[in-house]
Amino acid sequence: LLLWCSRPAPVSLGKLVLIELEKMKRPLLPLLPWFVEKVEVDSLENDTFKFPIYHWIVDEEIHRFRECTALTVVQDDHPLAKYTRQMELQERRKQYCLSGILVTKCVAFSEYVQKHWREDAFFGYQFLNGVNPMMIQRCSKLPSNFPVTENMLYLHGARSLEEEMQKGNIFLCDYKTLDGVKANVIHDEQQYLVAPLVLLHQTPDGKLLKPIAIQQTPGEDNPIFLPSDSEYDWLLAKTFVRSAYFNEHELNIHLLCTHLLAEVFTVALLRNVPMVHPLYKLLIPHTRYTLQINLLAREKLISEDGFFTLFTSSGGAGMVNILQNSLSCLKYSSLCLPDDITERGVQSVPNYYYRDDGLRLWGIIHRFVNGVLRFYYKNDTEVEDDSELQNWIKDIYEEGFLSNQNTGIPQHFHSLSELVKFTTMVIFTCSAQHAAVNSGQFDYGGWMPNAPTTLQLPPPTKKETATEETLLNTLPDISTTVHGMAVLYLLSKQSTDFVALGQYPNERFCEEVPCRLIKYFQSELEDMHVHVKQRNKDLPLPYLYLDPKQMENSVSL
Repeated sequence: LLLWCSRPAPVSLGKLVLIELEKMKRPLLPLLPWFVEKVEVDSLENDTFKFPIYHWIVDEEIHRFRECTALTVVQDDHPLAKYTRQMELQERRKQYCLSGILVTKCVAFSEYVQKHWREDAFFGYQFLNGVNPMMIQRCSKLPSNFPVTENMLYLHGARSLEEEMQKGNIFLCDYKTLDGVKANVIHDEQQYLVAPLVLLHQTPDGKLLKPIAIQQTPGEDNPIFLPSDSEYDWLLAKTFVRSAYFNEHELNIHLLCTHLLAEVFTVALLRNVPMVHPLYKLLIPHTRYTLQINLLAREKLISEDGFFTLFTSSGGAGMVNILQNSLSCLKYSSLCLPDDITERGVQSVPNYYYRDDGLRLWGIIHRFVNGVLRFYYKNDTEVEDDSELQNWIKDIYEEGFLSNQNTGIPQHFHSLSELVKFTTMVIFTCSAQHAAVNSGQFDYGGWMPNAPTTLQLPPPTKKETATEETLLNTLPDISTTVHGMAVLYLLSKQSTDFVALGQYPNERFCEEVPCRLIKYFQSELEDMHVHVKQRNKDLPLPYLYLDPKQMENSVSL
């Protein structure tokens, strides 16, 4: 229903600061919800004042909306504007509560996975470009609890382990967040979950990354499995790793580090930043559906009768333990991709498409954010003086990260560059990072042996005992498998009202500079799309997840 009303004012209205909208109840007519997109007012001086609304009005109260010019709290000097700003946030804080939130496209290359899941090269490839490309790190010294010796290993023609470590060709994946976690009981049967250590070697030609040693859980009684062991000893060892990979990915990398972080950023924004603020205009498109999808996740996935509780080895108490362990290890630097790549020492690993595409996207987003925020903040002092901005980061630090200084999360913004970096991280997390760890779930997990949600037999404590029958009996039963595949299919499916990164159907900025920056942002994303499409033509397994046209603007699924 489109309503149009033209009623010229008898005198000049001057510069409009805000408008009031009210949906009045009519006799004999139901009080129906009303979605208002925007309002435009033409003045006698031929000026047009635009008011972005994008808001449901469901009651008979008076609702105030600001003119589209973005203003920080310091710049907003009109008394009525200041009052409206305060009332908006007061009402939002009643609606949105932050209280320890963090604690509480399916393509046929699943066929590729089915054909290659047994291969060491594909096993190693998934640490770079699978759904969890965040764990692998360069290993310059073996952990003290991983007693691998030189004579155990075959290094694909290289000389020695020590020499390969110094060259940067040895890598480690350590699932320590799973250590000591009590595994679930499914269908009255005890399940099993390990915390493996995995050593990988980049072959001398630089083309492949292969596992060279696996210990299911640190300990003297647990053997170190090698590629030279029997076929099923080695395959079973890799299968226990793949199950640990699934549980670590879903709870830490996916749930905690994208969904729950996005929720923290969103709720803090809604509680502390009014609609007229430039930061609100910049970030609100990247919060679309986040609270809704997380509510569904709490009801359907991590509740007492949800999927994780019923059909994964990490369900129940184990899930809480893993989230607590993961949160205690979470660092701000791990959320900022350039810092994370450097800290993990993986700057030069070949064929690391997540890194290459991710760093390019980070740069594109950073340039966009830098341009927009520097238009509104001219210096560091203006950032420090913005109380709404400081309340936003304060809520994130105190309520989201439980005031843990070890995380490195800012407690206060002291400079404009600090604000730009943090805002870049927020947009990257809510768009690119979530796409990287979400969109390929069915691609890699649709063939269950590559990503078992749980395992039914304990890890072997001796070599030369595993057979094909052992492997089949270890894998989850049919009911668990079917439920797992169904959930991964739904989580990987693109939403019907998908909005790609950089697309803003709701026009919130009206000034020339931010509007021009949005267009340049979109052009850079288009250039990257063309690059990714061209690169993928030459790959046996295309890496699609960080193609800007394939990723959502927000955590919405």
